[in-house]
Parts: sequence; structure tokens; C-alpha cells
Amino acid sequence: MYKLISTCLIAVFLGISSNTFAANPKVSMETSKGKVIIELYPDKAPKTVENFLRYVNEGKYDGTIFHRVIPNFMNQGGGFTPEFKKVDTSAPVMNEADNGLKNKRGTIAMARTGDPHSATNQFFINTKDNNFLDHTSKSTSGWGYCVFGTIVDGMDVMDRIAKVPTGAGGRFQKDVPQETILIEKVSVVEEAEKK
Repeated sequence: MYKLISTCLIAVFLGISSNTFAANPKVSMETSKGKVIIELYPDKAPKTVENFLRYVNEGKYDGTIFHRVIPNFMNQGGGFTPEFKKVDTSAPVMNEADNGLKNKRGTIAMARTGDPHSATNQFFINTKDNNFLDHTSKSTSGWGYCVFGTIVDGMDVMDRIAKVPTGAGGRFQKDVPQETILIEKVSVVEEAEKK
């Protein structure tokens, strides 16, 4: 009898737990150097994750490149075709870098111009801890770069990309991989569970 009650209580607790806590969505990014799985954090950066997933679901990242690679810093992509044609974008997303997440190795963050709230479709993967990119204040110089996810599988792919020789290419004078690093397809592999 005690065993039956314990089993029932565990089942009830597990049922409550699975309904109470939502799993984070995951996306697969297939590149010419391999595949990575990225877990997104909609609880920390809801507008940024929604923005990123819109581009994913519209297929806007498919066939783009990593156009800027700086060893011991980051790999940036999502905004250009292999011919360096700029991909069409939606309106910029508000910067959510004040969410407590840090630009640690393996995290994905939004790229932007000098305007803190100018991020659209370009993102970067931190290939080392980049604390100087973190939010420090709600000022032009302090906003930082919004982290909204982490690579949970395939960081070795980003490390391989970081080793590709770079130089001038397209509209850029430096940091362009001299071998095209194609983002073949980005797709949702695990939807967020509803709370």
C-alpha cells in the first residue's frame, strides 16, 4: 500500500512539474562545417527570441553565411548571402541585454550597430567569454549585446569555423572567411512547452 501511494505521489508531482515548468525551444543550425543545437531563453529575452524565431520560421537564415569571424572572439552571421547580398529584415527589436545573461563562450547574441536598439537579423556566437559586451547601464555605451540562447550541442563546429583563414571579401575589408561558411538551414527542433 505504501509503495502504491508513493508511486501515485511521484506521478502526480511529475505531472505538476511538467505542466509548471516550460522547456525552452531549441533550434538546429546546419552549416557547411557541421550542425549545432541552440537552446533559446524566451523567459529572459522574449522579444529577441520571438524576433529570431520569426526569421527561422520564414527561412530567412537558410542559405546565408557567417560573414565575420574573429578568432578568440566571435562568429557573426545571418545577414548576407554568399554573394554578400543583404537579406531583407523586419523592424529592429528592442535591446533586452539587461536580462542578466552574459556573453559567455557558446552563447548566441544579437549583432547591432552603435544604436543599442538596432538589432534585426544578424547574430553572433561567442567563441570565448566576452564580458565587455555585457549590459552595464541603460546608456548608449552601456546597453551591451543581448544574449538569448546557448549552444547545447556542437560547439566544436563553431571552433572549426573560428579556425578558417579570414581576409577581405564582398563589401568587407577584413574578417571574412576565405572559405564560404554556409548556414544551410535553421529550423525549430523542439517547441517550447506551454505552461
